[in-house]
Amino acid sequence: MANELAALSNELAAVVEKAGHAVVAVHARPRFGSSGVLWRPGIVITAEHTVRREEEITVTLPGGDNVPASLAGSDSGTDIAVLKVESGPTPAIQKAGEPVPGNLALTIGRSQDSGVNATMGIISAVSGPWRTWRGGRLDRYIRLDLTLYPGSSGGLVVNTAGEAVGIATSVLSRIAGLAIPASTIDRVVDEILARGRVARGYLGVGLQPVELPDHHKGLIVLSLEPEGSAARAGVLIGDILTSLGGSRVADTDDIQAVLESHGVGQSVAAVVSRGGVSKEIAIVVGERPRRN
Repeated sequence: MANELAALSNELAAVVEKAGHAVVAVHARPRFGSSGVLWRPGIVITAEHTVRREEEITVTLPGGDNVPASLAGSDSGTDIAVLKVESGPTPAIQKAGEPVPGNLALTIGRSQDSGVNATMGIISAVSGPWRTWRGGRLDRYIRLDLTLYPGSSGGLVVNTAGEAVGIATSVLSRIAGLAIPASTIDRVVDEILARGRVARGYLGVGLQPVELPDHHKGLIVLSLEPEGSAARAGVLIGDILTSLGGSRVADTDDIQAVLESHGVGQSVAAVVSRGGVSKEIAIVVGERPRRN
């Protein structure tokens, strides 16, 4: 048994050492730093909530050098920030397959003072696509049962083979830390590098669920932004939205699901009930205003 434990200990230490070659320390907020990952050549990924300034950001590389970093863009909805650095050769990130509850997981972080650090636990829950309270969509919900220290957010989450599950965040759930999936990171990085931000669809309406006579539900329009997409298309306060993009809508999650499949600037067909009469209206999807 002692030999088996020693072998496991050595294997985990080797995984941490190897993964640590892609993990950096990020200095973008007062007092506590955070961790980040050399995700692509010259590109560091970290947790957006740990980036409190847009200038004078530095990164401690695996070799110990401190280098300046520039903020390419960020997405609060998925808690991903993208930094550009001069990092030299970047180790390739091997992506993990589908995690399952009970899999061992390690979060690998780095601090300027202590270097690589690690915590271990398990994947405690996994489900399909999940919308965060900040309005972003993760390709999977991956809950972690392990300790996340103040500097752990943005660190690399790996399985026992050293393959990347994603990066750690403590801000997207009140009950536990999460792993932002690698596929979500790739999607967000591509969009940020292409346009500097992640654009999310927006109609500019305030909605509330209501019961309809046919025992279905709809969404009554309680408010309209004067220059919003819905107002420009002719939607009125008091209209009851029953369908969007060919799908029935009964709550605001249904609206978001449709908007995620329609890019900003695309037209989407909406069906509203106005005075008991159904009316189809074409709405051009707008872009959700960015939070300051």
